[in-house]
Amino acid sequence: MASAMSGLAAMSDALASGYHGPPELTLVRALTQWTLDPWALAFVLLLGGLYLSGVRRVRRSGTAWPLGRTVAFCGLGPGFCVIATMSWMGVYQSVLFYARSVQTILLLLVVPLFLALGRPLSLMIASLPGPGARVEAAIRSRAARTLTFPAVTTMVLVLVPFVLYFTSWYAAGLHNVAVRELTGLALLGPGFVFFWTLLRVDPVPKAYPYLVALWITGAEVVGDAVLGLAVLADHSLIAGAYYHALARPWGPSLATDQVLGGGTLWILGDVVGLPFLAAQLIQMIREDETDAAVIDAELDARDAARAEAPQQDAAPAERPWWESDPRFAGRFQPVDDGNE
Repeated sequence: MASAMSGLAAMSDALASGYHGPPELTLVRALTQWTLDPWALAFVLLLGGLYLSGVRRVRRSGTAWPLGRTVAFCGLGPGFCVIATMSWMGVYQSVLFYARSVQTILLLLVVPLFLALGRPLSLMIASLPGPGARVEAAIRSRAARTLTFPAVTTMVLVLVPFVLYFTSWYAAGLHNVAVRELTGLALLGPGFVFFWTLLRVDPVPKAYPYLVALWITGAEVVGDAVLGLAVLADHSLIAGAYYHALARPWGPSLATDQVLGGGTLWILGDVVGLPFLAAQLIQMIREDETDAAVIDAELDARDAARAEAPQQDAAPAERPWWESDPRFAGRFQPVDDGNE
């Protein structure tokens, strides 16, 4: 009875304020409220259909394709895209600032991560020899190396949400469906390029050391924190005119809503970024261990060959291995002390 009375009171307040949006967000509604975004659905179905068609072509040629890659690209990636655009986030994205913040992180970091894990470029190269060869050539081009330089990809990934939240772009997405849908693509693109070049499961223009990837991932995590703090510290309401005109009669105040959104951008962005940062650290350690194993094997093979070869008189002394290794040779150059 009490809940029915509170519901009637909320409806009365909404009618009095002129509010025509969805009802107050509750835990039950967060789990049950869904909406249809035809453009997002078409995008998901198109991506999944093209990917599955490529998998079928590869398997028909007698080559196996890992199931995990298919699940990542056709299941987890599109799944989080559907959640971001058609679950409670899609229902309340034009009403609650923090709902849009959660959506931003999912589209910028989570969905692109799983799409990159699906190795779509390798699949295209394997399933479509003609276009695939052109894709490989484009990946190896000078322009691709320039555009995917780690500092460039990280800067774009960090700047796009800054521009979104601190220009009229954000408010335009609330008023115009086309701008809203293009905003989703503008978030997915930099995120995919970022993870593609760092994960290196697909061919990349240049494979940078994992130490570089570690620093770049750390910079992205810091960028998320700075974005969230900037939203928290902004005393003026982002898209304030729109939210005031909306006259939402329930939920947090407009200022509190923006604080919740800034905290979401900060914390959720770091929650997504920190595990990836840890994964990059593990990859760097494994890369060092692999290099050490290769060097040990080369030294063992050289020692074995030397033991089997006949001894030669006056054989010149061999230089230590680290002086001939290009990664270390420059560190052991003699220093000119100026006494000669």
